[in-house]
Amino acid sequence: MRDLQKALADIDEIRNQMAAATAFRGFGPGALATTGVLAFFMAAAQQALIGAPLANPIAFFGGWIATAMISAIIIGVEMAVRTRRHHAGLADAMLYNAVQQFLPAGAAGALLTLAIARVAPQALWMLPGLWLVFVSLGVFASARSLPRGIHLAGVWYFVSGFVVLALASEGPHLSPWMMGIPFSVGQVAIAAILYFAPGEADG
Repeated sequence: MRDLQKALADIDEIRNQMAAATAFRGFGPGALATTGVLAFFMAAAQQALIGAPLANPIAFFGGWIATAMISAIIIGVEMAVRTRRHHAGLADAMLYNAVQQFLPAGAAGALLTLAIARVAPQALWMLPGLWLVFVSLGVFASARSLPRGIHLAGVWYFVSGFVVLALASEGPHLSPWMMGIPFSVGQVAIAAILYFAPGEADG
């Protein structure tokens, strides 16, 4: 029985090593492009409906949190389908690795949002720029299993984050386009990188 457990553990370790060394093909260009379009329309809607975001932070940040959750669902559903189609027996390990790479940045962004909202609401203007920086860290963490050009998207989010922080600090003030433009361009860029990468155009 002990030998059987050791053999199963060895097989699981080999599967995990294979998954770590295999290019991940679970992210679908279509889903990522859709989230970019969704970000653009959210920014346009907020521009029309919210006069001053800092005067109505619940509507502003609530809209973007909802957009992020919807985007995560869209990407997650397509990721699960594509991973099982492209990676077969390694699907579970590939999904685990993909989530594990991005999870620290996502969790840090969520916890920082809660902390600022609770203890330093006067610093809410910093959140859009910080969110962009955390997204860039997640992209860089996932880059080893994605096409090489994905680093360009990470750079875009990283630079955009600090540009947004600099712009928002003047006042301070916020604009829906401080979220809409970086995320729309970034998500569509990632979709294009994946679409034109070898073997990815089937999405």
